[in-house]
Amino acid sequence: MIYVTSDLHGFSLEKFKEFLDGIGFGDEDFLYVLGDVIDRGTDGIKILRWLMSKNNAQLIMGNHEAMLLACDFLFDEITEQSISDLTGTKLDMYLTWVSNGGQPTIDALSAMRKSEIKYLLEFLRDIPLYEGISVGDRDFILVHSGLGNFREDKKLSQYSEDDLLWTRPAIDVKYYDGITVIFGHTPTLVYGDEYKGKPIITDSFINIDVGVAAGLNPMLLRLDDMKEFYYEEKENENE
Repeated sequence: MIYVTSDLHGFSLEKFKEFLDGIGFGDEDFLYVLGDVIDRGTDGIKILRWLMSKNNAQLIMGNHEAMLLACDFLFDEITEQSISDLTGTKLDMYLTWVSNGGQPTIDALSAMRKSEIKYLLEFLRDIPLYEGISVGDRDFILVHSGLGNFREDKKLSQYSEDDLLWTRPAIDVKYYDGITVIFGHTPTLVYGDEYKGKPIITDSFINIDVGVAAGLNPMLLRLDDMKEFYYEEKENENE
């Protein structure tokens, strides 16, 4: 079975593993995560390391992973002094990352050995901006934020990183006939309270960012039968 989720930043790794166990996710299944596992919470690097250890999971680049890579100049030595010495473009990139929730990731990286950071950066540099897959008789494009400046005759390789990582599609956007674009990045609640905690499903796209960064629980979409799964907190047995 093929599953997809997105924008886990701010969610606990242990809860996410519990979520997968609860739906019976096993070694024969495959998981795509459409970016943004880091920042906005303390478990981002833990989730990233867990994904790096899995043979049956694929991380797609998100804008938060891209911001980390854009600030790779920090990682020779992350100290208050090295940060205070930043100027110009480097300072702008650092401030953009921090203003988008990057501080917990910077703190986690500062506690890691240089060799570990190097391995993590090499992993991130190799992850794709998108994947095109077929499941049964359905075709999908998996990407972080949708397809900015969309044209049906445009090759995926012709889209810029900004088009794939930062775009915020209108709810009435129309992509391909016969290919469903699945993305996250823009929490569905932004489009209206009626979408809070739920995906937006149209005839050409599915937005699966159900608002984890806003404190809501993630969902998993199984592409084999389009079934939706939602994480539910376990009741406290002592209550």
